[in-house]
Amino acid sequence: MPDTADPAKMRCFITLLENQFAQVESFTTKGSFNNYKYAPLGQNRELEVNGTVGVTVNISEIVVLDGELFNAVINAIANGESPVLMFTGVIEGRNGSQERVTYRECILSGDSDIQNVATGDVLKRSFALHCNGKVENKSKLTI
Repeated sequence: MPDTADPAKMRCFITLLENQFAQVESFTTKGSFNNYKYAPLGQNRELEVNGTVGVTVNISEIVVLDGELFNAVINAIANGESPVLMFTGVIEGRNGSQERVTYRECILSGDSDIQNVATGDVLKRSFALHCNGKVENKSKLTI
């Protein structure tokens, strides 16, 4: 049960090759809606229609707790290919309810930390991914 001082607590269960691990510091997902703009002939008003939808996943893990995702990145670099991952993000409310969302077919996208350290800091690594698969809402948070 989360601390009552915090309104909610977010946990992330990451599935990699069917093995679950959950040692992440932060987990953020965002939807990006890209529309096409147009102006009908004879009008000066700009309109938009649906174009594409994208989902990005950003993870920050504490290095000393888990190396599973880091190992996947190093193997991807060594082999010249990217692993396909599935993530499940869980937000736990004070009342014990859970919002659980699954992100399928995620691949590395953009920059991922290999070695990133500063004196006196907790060792952390950040990873950026793009979700190519279906995003599924498994359960909803209740008040």
